[in-house]
Amino acid sequence: MTLLETPRIHSAHEATAASSAPGGYDGRAIPADVAAWVSDIAELAQPAEIHWCDGSTRERHELLQQLVAAGTIEQLNPELRPYSFVARSHEGDVARLESRTFICSQDEADAGPTNNWREPVAMRAELTAVFRGTMRGRTMYVVPFSMGPIGSPMAKMGVQVTDSPYVVVSMGTMTRMGSAALDAIAAGADWVPAVHSVGAPLAPGEHDVAWPCNDAKYVAHFPETREIWSFGSAYGGNAILAKKAFALRIASVQARDEGWLAEHMLLIKVTAPSGKAYHLAAAFPSACGKTNLAMLTPSIPGWSVETIGDDIAWLRIGADGRLRAINPEAGFFGVAPGTSATTNPTAIDTLWGNTIFTNVATTDDGDVWWEGLTPTPPAHLTDWRGRSWTPGSGTRAAHPNSRFTVSARQCPSIASTWEDPEGVVVDAIVFGGRRASNVPLVVEARDWDHGVFMGATIASEQTAAAEGTVGELRRDPFAMLPFCGYNMGDYFAHWLDFGRRLRRSARVPRVFQVNWFRKGADGSFLWPGFGDNARVLQWMVERLEGTASADESPLGCVPAADGLNLDGLDLDDDRVRELFAVDPAALRVEVDDIERFFATFGERLPAELPRQFELLRARLDD
Repeated sequence: MTLLETPRIHSAHEATAASSAPGGYDGRAIPADVAAWVSDIAELAQPAEIHWCDGSTRERHELLQQLVAAGTIEQLNPELRPYSFVARSHEGDVARLESRTFICSQDEADAGPTNNWREPVAMRAELTAVFRGTMRGRTMYVVPFSMGPIGSPMAKMGVQVTDSPYVVVSMGTMTRMGSAALDAIAAGADWVPAVHSVGAPLAPGEHDVAWPCNDAKYVAHFPETREIWSFGSAYGGNAILAKKAFALRIASVQARDEGWLAEHMLLIKVTAPSGKAYHLAAAFPSACGKTNLAMLTPSIPGWSVETIGDDIAWLRIGADGRLRAINPEAGFFGVAPGTSATTNPTAIDTLWGNTIFTNVATTDDGDVWWEGLTPTPPAHLTDWRGRSWTPGSGTRAAHPNSRFTVSARQCPSIASTWEDPEGVVVDAIVFGGRRASNVPLVVEARDWDHGVFMGATIASEQTAAAEGTVGELRRDPFAMLPFCGYNMGDYFAHWLDFGRRLRRSARVPRVFQVNWFRKGADGSFLWPGFGDNARVLQWMVERLEGTASADESPLGCVPAADGLNLDGLDLDDDRVRELFAVDPAALRVEVDDIERFFATFGERLPAELPRQFELLRARLDD
């Protein structure tokens, strides 16, 4: 087999015959196109053996014990953290690799200026070379999976092959993985092929390392043929290909072609004291508070927030004409540092057991620790590199991008409807980022097109979740900059067109922008955040109900003086004014920056967006 061959989109409809997998697959027949594809990959990668994953508890247990024996993970104290493990990655394999993530569309213009484009024939040749023999001495695991509840009309299927058992157990947490997914493919579901290798073949008798990986890394996407190829990394979204690679980059292309949205969004259910419930989808860049908001414990009485998803949402216009959404994932891959009983008590309760932690520190009694978990660190720890650590050593005990992987079913705040196959009705869409200035606490868009402008102009200070300079401001439209699988100018146009379709079918959701991170002149945060963010959600819900007052500002509608519930908060009038202050001069500079950013999309930029920033300029000049 050679990657220079041009494959087709994989569809079980085109392969009615069935074959047996090598060694059998629990007595099941394998869809012929899946079996043929696996055979082709095995011929190229040359694994020592092939294991077809069934997703069973027994299989997971055996893989975890295998990883313990290999030194990839170690089991934590079962009395403190039942059936939980910690992994320590290679120091060069700790985050998403945006610089090595490629969109291999046939036309470079279709990838757009925000993606790294590679010509697909040349990339196939390059990948053929690195994948040839890459799994020698290793087992190739075949991992069928579903993104979304199996049987949902909104779900999508995939099959990943990998030589990393760590990736297999992670996929088992993050997706509906195993026999049921393969049965859905056999019944006729289309599927996305995803190929992964750590890039570390073993010679006969060669001793393996605890975290095999390769200095050369690729995460390559072929949007026209719906393929993903990943080489060299075993970490997070580089290797758990169902997550960012499929659920966002490839799915965003599917969504454009099929008329829906694949978004980097959390989903929550907010219930007012009246008992009426609303659903909000919110887009924040990584490590900017998505998980905290998804698991919010409101500080105001009578309000509740339930979790549907913390990272990815797929949105469609339902049969009833209303906007509906599902969380396609089955687990949480959350950032550990900063997570505590104060900032996110629900997450802490979720992590009681059955969790895999990666690159956190461990305590002497066999539990986990990271910066922010407790106000004072323990007197001694083993750090994320496996070294002895004491306070004042000058290094971090846990990596800034250390993670936890845990089933969503364990979350105490998980909504009973989180796996509704039809999806939940979305009443509002929220955009946000980490901004020290210029962006108020909350703003409501004037209409859908203005909301798209809000989403397209999100900027956020860089975090440790990806490569780059921490703290540097970058434009991150819709929090999708690293995840949109095609030209973002076309993506903006798709959002605008989606709104026009919504207007023809049903009520269009309201759109808001939030910023929990605005700072005062003294450098301190103006807003208390965390549980008090429910006060902002309350204002949004009351705007939906038509009961909350608002004032016009150049940026949109903001709460009137009596609109935001501040009861019990120690916020003086000056701090409140600063939370919503609009500095026309500073915003004019920002608009100029937005104009330069938009110019990078050239003719692909829809005309509505330049019109929006001209309207904003006019309002700033009034």
